[in-house]
Amino acid sequence: MFTPPPSRSPPATVCLLRLSAIGDTCHALALLRTLQSAWPNARFTWIIGRVEHKLMSLLPEVEFISYDKRGGLSALRQVHAALRGRRFDVLLHAQLAFRASVISALVRADVRLGFDRRRARELQWLFTNRKVAAREAEHVLDSLLGFAEALGVPRSAPVWNLPLPEEARAYARKLLPVPGKAMIISACSSHSLRNWSPERYAAVARHAVERGMPVVLCGGPGPAEREMADRIKAAAGVELQDQVGRDTLPRMLATLERGRVLLSPDSGPAHMATMVGLPVIGLYAATNPARSGPYLSLRHCVDAYGAAALAYRGRPASSLPWTEKIEEPGVMDLISVDAVIERLEGILQGPPEV
Repeated sequence: MFTPPPSRSPPATVCLLRLSAIGDTCHALALLRTLQSAWPNARFTWIIGRVEHKLMSLLPEVEFISYDKRGGLSALRQVHAALRGRRFDVLLHAQLAFRASVISALVRADVRLGFDRRRARELQWLFTNRKVAAREAEHVLDSLLGFAEALGVPRSAPVWNLPLPEEARAYARKLLPVPGKAMIISACSSHSLRNWSPERYAAVARHAVERGMPVVLCGGPGPAEREMADRIKAAAGVELQDQVGRDTLPRMLATLERGRVLLSPDSGPAHMATMVGLPVIGLYAATNPARSGPYLSLRHCVDAYGAAALAYRGRPASSLPWTEKIEEPGVMDLISVDAVIERLEGILQGPPEV
């Protein structure tokens, strides 16, 4: 663990390297806000993925260097050009993918902080000269806050405070005139085996509509999202608002801010909702919610990961590696409609969350 001596001045320049995915960049934002609070005069540069930049670029006080992972050598050259002739006091190498480590080699920095040796997979340890404290069984957000601790900044409750443009807020007000009432369903993860069935989503949507809740379907423009939305609508038999493929990321975040609850598998929108304080009913069987669930809504998650471990790995979840994914056909069928409705009713009957 690296802890600066008491006499050390706060760094003047900090480079954060976290490319993707949307959910993980939401966690990285909590780290960034922690450091900004402790070091108000520091200048922050964030090397980030092209898609994720579309959301995080709402931060006016941060310099971004966008990287398109599909851009090959040309994208690397663009990052290199943006970094040429520069040196940072601190590099926060907060991603384990080897691609990220290659990019980190382009960053000149006195302190190159990465994960401890045990967690530094894909050779990340070769690209850093300081390590965070070794920990086990941490939520991903907590593991990133370990970077702040390693730099002498105490952990605190996460804050995101991502400013939204008025255009996005106006869009959300038009879509959801009454705030705090709608169920929003973001049905698709980028990993198809984490997705629940459209018929089960439809059953929960129908229950919500019968309870007087508007239901909004959100998601990206891809064919999988389109097919999922069409099948949910066909099976629901009630009116649903279909916004799939129509929202920008800022518009989606503004829509989440005006909702009552989000229903989602392990996906980026679950963490976007967390940033704006929206309760999330997370659907977890393929992945462990204790590691990657919506940070402020873990109690609302339907957790079938333990059942999946027994059914598909033949042993309890506690004996599996912390990062183990159980992405097997049929695994999400371990989550019942009744279990999700129970979580929904618990949120609706409880006090509003802040």
